[in-house]
Amino acid sequence: MAYTTINKSTDYFNTVLHTGANKTVSVGFEPSFSWVKERDAAGHALFDAVRGATKLLESNSTNAQATLSDSLTSFTSDGFVLGADSGGYVGGSSQATVSWNWRGNGAGSSNTDGSITSTVSANTTSGFSIVKWTGTASAGTIGHGLGVAPKVVLVKRYSTSGGGWLMQHGDLTGATYVVKLSATSVEENDGANFNSAFPTSSVFSVYNSNNTNKNGDLHIAYCFAEKQGYSKFGSYTGNANANGPFIYTGFKPAMIFLKNINDGAKNWEIIDNRRPSTGQNPADDILFPDTADPESSSQTDRLVDFVSNGIKIRGNSGQLNGSGNKFIYLAFAEAPLVGSNNVPANAR
Repeated sequence: MAYTTINKSTDYFNTVLHTGANKTVSVGFEPSFSWVKERDAAGHALFDAVRGATKLLESNSTNAQATLSDSLTSFTSDGFVLGADSGGYVGGSSQATVSWNWRGNGAGSSNTDGSITSTVSANTTSGFSIVKWTGTASAGTIGHGLGVAPKVVLVKRYSTSGGGWLMQHGDLTGATYVVKLSATSVEENDGANFNSAFPTSSVFSVYNSNNTNKNGDLHIAYCFAEKQGYSKFGSYTGNANANGPFIYTGFKPAMIFLKNINDGAKNWEIIDNRRPSTGQNPADDILFPDTADPESSSQTDRLVDFVSNGIKIRGNSGQLNGSGNKFIYLAFAEAPLVGSNNVPANAR
């Protein structure tokens, strides 16, 4: 089978840098989920096409959704439009800003695969979907639209405050375990969140947790299924050595998103290949999804080397390489390959 590099018009993930607001930002495709962060200020700002433009969630907060009319004002066929940003989240006052963008399928449509009707925006080629539903406070299933089981499901109750960001990840200890995106905590054992079940090819499960299924409240989920040559979600064990673990992905990563799940004092980290000012590799420019802190750089004990078939940890910090600690990660490709059957495939 012949493989070709995905063109910009059909990309599925992209990291984009911009400065300032009141502008149109080109992503290279129509994003359905854009995660925006001013690198030196403010908090994280997560927007998606299912909840609608101007509707902001913060990964570092349990706050309810906020409507900021001059933030990300619309999604376009090539990116998104930013207003004046009086709230200071998406580049106002000439701030250097990064966005991580995923392609879904627009505003989505009704899905009745589960016992709870959902609205789903799914891209089955890239294995990414956005799912919205109203909670019932009882056991139920929710359609995700991917056709294969997602390995990662990230949920936020957003119509009222207090809902934590909960992630179910296939490399946590088991189906009852979750880890919080909005905190530094370790993995937690609580089957009430996902009804002690991993997702199937059509649905994921919820029970009576106020975080994942509060009666009458709105919830959003971002679902990720692994795709060869494009995405990999797994785990590794740290060795506290500058010659750290090698993580095989089968492609050269563009971004890694990781957490030490055994140490409750350690932050989540996002490292990508666009923010290092000189394009340096190993990269050490880090942002923290669980805090509003500015970007951290020049951290020689946190170096990550993006190589042709994976990630080499070259720092000994407990943040990404604590001795004997387990880390979960999400990794996305720099230049995915797609075959004639429109399926992303292993890098060569």
